[in-house]
This record gives sequence, C-alpha cells and structure tokens, in this order.
Amino acid sequence: MPVTDEAIDKIKAMIVSGELRPGSRLPREADLAERLGLSRNSLREAVKALSLMRVLDVRQGDGTYVTSLEPDLLLDALTFVADLQQDDTVVQFLEVRRILEPAAAAMAARAMPDEEITALGEVLDRLDSAPTLEGLIDNDLEFHRRLAAGSGNAVLCSLLEGMSGPTARARLWRGRMEEGAVERTRQQHRAIYEAVAARQPEVAQAWATVHVAEVEQWLRGTLGTVSP
Repeated sequence: MPVTDEAIDKIKAMIVSGELRPGSRLPREADLAERLGLSRNSLREAVKALSLMRVLDVRQGDGTYVTSLEPDLLLDALTFVADLQQDDTVVQFLEVRRILEPAAAAMAARAMPDEEITALGEVLDRLDSAPTLEGLIDNDLEFHRRLAAGSGNAVLCSLLEGMSGPTARARLWRGRMEEGAVERTRQQHRAIYEAVAARQPEVAQAWATVHVAEVEQWLRGTLGTVSP
C-alpha cells in the first residue's frame, strides 16, 4: 500500500473508532507521525487529501481539525463529479435519480412538516403562467431540493442534490427541444405536491417516478441508448 494511502487509512481509523470526533483537533504533526509510524511528508500528503475530501479542515496558524462530517459536506464532491458527466453517463444519473427521488417523495408525504408542505406549494405558485425555460429550471431545482429535504433523510437529500447538475441540464435541453415538455413538468410537479399535501406516499412515489422517467426516456431516445 502506498504510504499516503496508509496514512489516510490510519487517520480514518482514528475517526471511525471515535478517538477523533467531529470538531476534534489532530495532535501535532510530529507527534501524530511518530505515533502512527509514518513520515511527516506522508502524513502531510494524507492531510491534504483528507482536506480535499472535506474530512479535515486545515486552519493556518491554528491546527488541523476534523470537520462536522455531515453528509452534505462529505458528499459535496459528488456534485463536482456529476457536473463533469456527459451524454450516456447522464442517463445513468437519471436512472439513479429514478430510484431515489420517488422514495424521497414518499418519505416526504409521511414526514414533511405542514409548514414545509405549504412552502413547497408556494414554490409552484411563484412560477409565472408563461415562465422562461431558465425560470422553470430554477423553480424545478428549488422544488426538488425542498421535496428531498422533506424526506427527513440528510444522506438522501445530499445524494439527490449532488446529482442535480447533469440532470438539470438534461431537463433544460428537453424543454428547448420537446413540445409540451414545460407544461407537463408543471402538471407533474403539482401532482407530486398534492399527493404530499394529502399524505399519500404511494401516489407521491408514483408521480415522482413518472416525472423522472419521462426525462430519462426522452434522453435515451435522443441519444439512441437502450433502456435496461
């Protein structure tokens, strides 16, 4: 195992064991290197890598700390990776979203507080009767962000947020090319919202499946890919 990977694994083990907890300050570099049986150079490289992964926070003149380790922080790298994807790989992101988003909608129908459901409806009400495509996409992103947050599951919410970039581009592309796509999007959003508001998880799940699957199937047809 390369020495940097070994150093990463050893620091990770300290976090997993609970020896280093969120917000904890790491021991001095020299002390930690000696304790872990590592060179200071390999330890520095490990710290750099873990800081890029948002596991560690290096504060100049203060020391190195374990971050909050919250899902939205650690999964932030997914957004960067997702934004680099092209064409058929975006279809795969939509496949995953087709699995996760309906589950989030069903969970929101069960657990979303009433005031947040009201706010979800207000997002839809803010959209003009004849919105620009860009305005629709912005509204779409906020709607899905609030819906995912309503699931009450921070990991699920972060995963869906991380995949929003490439799938939003696909929705924008579809909106420009397919007649009627914009109006169907509005209708499906309203149907998902009404199911959540009525506390009907199965109906919310079904409408969310239809909503994501339409974009996926359109993109497959445009790219000439085959459904699994």
